[in-house]
Amino acid sequence: MLLLSLLERRIKRGTLILRMPDGTAHSFGAGEPRAEWILRNEDTARRLLRDPEFEVGETYLQGGWDAGEGGLRNLLAVLRSNFAPQQAPNWMKPLARLLQQFNRISSSYRNVAAHYDVPERVFRRFLDTEMFYSCAYFSAEDMTLEQAQQAKARHIARKLLIQSGDRILDIGCGWGSMAFYLAREYDCEVVGITLSKEQLAAAWAEQQKRGADRVRFELADYREHRGKYDRIVSVGMFEHVGQPFFGAYFDRVKELLTEKGVALIHTIGRSGPAGLTNAWIRKHIFPGGSTPSLSRIMPAVEKSGLLLCDLEVWRLHYAITLQHWYERFQHSRADIAADLGETFCRMWEFYLAACEAAFRYSDLVVFQAQLAREHGAAPLGREYLYR
Repeated sequence: MLLLSLLERRIKRGTLILRMPDGTAHSFGAGEPRAEWILRNEDTARRLLRDPEFEVGETYLQGGWDAGEGGLRNLLAVLRSNFAPQQAPNWMKPLARLLQQFNRISSSYRNVAAHYDVPERVFRRFLDTEMFYSCAYFSAEDMTLEQAQQAKARHIARKLLIQSGDRILDIGCGWGSMAFYLAREYDCEVVGITLSKEQLAAAWAEQQKRGADRVRFELADYREHRGKYDRIVSVGMFEHVGQPFFGAYFDRVKELLTEKGVALIHTIGRSGPAGLTNAWIRKHIFPGGSTPSLSRIMPAVEKSGLLLCDLEVWRLHYAITLQHWYERFQHSRADIAADLGETFCRMWEFYLAACEAAFRYSDLVVFQAQLAREHGAAPLGREYLYR
């Protein structure tokens, strides 16, 4: 069987036990992690061979296979660490990026709604108490998720060099987590913009509950918003911009900043060459999304006239964050399934586990770029971040 011969050739890291629909079992590799893959029908094996990048997730979503001993996280860890993601030929990539990431304003609203308009109660099941839906900062290994998300907020705030009374724009504000933190800790005015109606409603409700009169939220695309701000922060939003619009994005950041303004852009990216978004993730989780390389980001920054003052790369922090999210999701899985169904649960647990494996075993990282309009806006050294 082709699937068996393929696994025999490729599984070298970790142990995989494959259980076939006829009850036979086959072992591949050795050592940790150990995982068990249970195929429910012969059609699943054929589909996995035809298009593994898409069908591993699609057949799981449809109940074609299950993870046995070791669980889903171990299984995807074994598969990811032994199989490099497939990519389109180089000559096809520019056209593929254009087609996949051509995020005009209207399509950006639709793409964001597809993911972030999932009921807020689902996110509350697995995020931290402040509802940060982005990579946490595990500056100590024994941190809780809540502690690591607060550490992330502090680290970003220090890079923004906020002064009391500053006006701050949060592009892609989510449920308002960063906006509330900055207004509370730094006595500043924060405007958050989002494309998600569900997030906007939840953020406004939280604003009223907290009495946070220095925070307000708007439904707007970054290309639609107008104003002048001393500081701009964008956490986990740049992934939705799309390469054809990188130039427009950084041009707008510069236009919205005051002359002495500072911006902090926090985004998932690739430490290797630019690639294409996984087809299953693009269909079910983040339509229009991308994980850019620095070689794609920096030309747009340079052309905008913004100055790169600081660049930091976070490795494995998102893998740990996703592990926390997955474990919390599993703790509430029965309730979520009763609410939204088994198919929804299989889609989301696969998304969380697959993304964790990608951050552990491929070239996904997080970039934090501190930008300014002039050299004097940021300190000469980095000591101020760790005092």
